[in-house]
Amino acid sequence: MNLPRFLLLTLASLAFGGFVPEANADECQFNLSQPVLDYGLMNRAIRPDSAPERNLGERQLSLSLNCSTPGDMSLFYRAMAATGKRFHFAERGSYQLRIRDAVLDGQSVDIGLIAGAGQAPSQMASNLIWQPGHGVVPVKAGAPVQGRNFSAQVEVTAWVQEQGMQVRDAVTWETSGTFDAIGAGRTREAILRARFAPAACEPVLSNGGVVDFGNISQNDLKVDKSTRLPPRSLTLRVGCDAPTAFAMIMHDNRPGSATVDSEIYYGLGMDSRNNKIGLYSLNIDPVSVSADNFGRLYRTDSTTGGTAWSTSSASPIPIGKNSYLGFTDSAGSSAGPVMIQNFTTTVTVDAVIAPTNSLDLSTAIHLDGAGTIEIIYL
Repeated sequence: MNLPRFLLLTLASLAFGGFVPEANADECQFNLSQPVLDYGLMNRAIRPDSAPERNLGERQLSLSLNCSTPGDMSLFYRAMAATGKRFHFAERGSYQLRIRDAVLDGQSVDIGLIAGAGQAPSQMASNLIWQPGHGVVPVKAGAPVQGRNFSAQVEVTAWVQEQGMQVRDAVTWETSGTFDAIGAGRTREAILRARFAPAACEPVLSNGGVVDFGNISQNDLKVDKSTRLPPRSLTLRVGCDAPTAFAMIMHDNRPGSATVDSEIYYGLGMDSRNNKIGLYSLNIDPVSVSADNFGRLYRTDSTTGGTAWSTSSASPIPIGKNSYLGFTDSAGSSAGPVMIQNFTTTVTVDAVIAPTNSLDLSTAIHLDGAGTIEIIYL
C-alpha cells in the first residue's frame, strides 16, 4: 500500500532546564519483529461459529523505536478503517490492533491514545485498542513523555464474516498498513495475509464411472425412429471434508455429438462417417438420495448460477450442463441446498440410438459417450 508521505515541521522548545532536541532521524532505528502476519489456510472443515463472523485468531508482533537522543516516541498506524475500532481486511474481513506491555527507557509505562501529534491523550491504559486515525504515545503520571528507547507488544486479531468463507475457489486475502514514527521520521510496513479454500468434496461413481450397454444387434434398432436402450444405473457418492453447500452440473466430453441439442442431453460420439450416434442423459430420483442424518431430501435447481433456486420437490430430474442441481431437506423450499457432508444417490443413465437409416452400419459402431460431473461449491 502506498501511503502519503507527511512533512513534519517541528519547533524546538526552550525550557529552564535547557534545550531538548528532537530525535535525529539518522540516529533512530525502528523495527517490527514480524512484518508479515499470516493467518494460514481456512476452509469449511473448520466448523463455523454461531456468530455472524469468525475469529481467525491472534498474531503478535513487537515494535521498537531506538534513538540516540531523547525525542517524540509517538507512533501512528496508517491503514483503511473498517469501523471505529477495526481496520479493513479485504471485502468481508476486519482486524484490530491492541497495544500493551510498553517500556520506555527500561521502565514500564502506560499508553495514551492520541488523535494527532502533540495532542493530549483521549484514553490512557496499560493496554488499549489502537483505533483507526489515532496514534499512541508513552505516558507517565497521566502525561506523554519523551525518551530514547520505546518498545511494545501488538496483538493483531482478525475476523471474517461467515459469507467470506463461502468461496468456490481458493483465494488469498492480503492487506497492509504502515507504522509511522513521525518524530523519528521512520516507517515500517506490516502485511496481513489469510487464505481461504472451499472444503474439498470428492465425487465417486461406482464401476469407475463406466456404463456398459453390451452388444446391441442391428435388428434391435429401429430404422426410421430412435431406439431407447434399457436404462443402466450407477451409484454416485460425494464425500466432503465438512458439511458443505454444493450443487452439481455435467460437462459433455463429446460436445456437439448429441442428436438433440439440449441442456440435459449428451453425445454418444460419431460413427465412421461422422454421423451422430445418439444421446444420453443422467437422471436422479430424490427418492434414492440419502445424506448424513437427513430423513428425506428434495431436489432444487438454479438457472442463475446459484442466485435463485427453484421450489424444491420430490420429482426426478436430469443433471444439466448449466443448471445447478442441489438438494435440501425441506419440501417446497426455495432457499437452496442444505449443507451436506456425505451424499449418496442412484444415477440412471438413459441412452437413445439414432435411427439406423442415419448411421453407417458397414462397420461396428461403438458408443463413445463421456462426461464429467462437476461439484460446484456454493
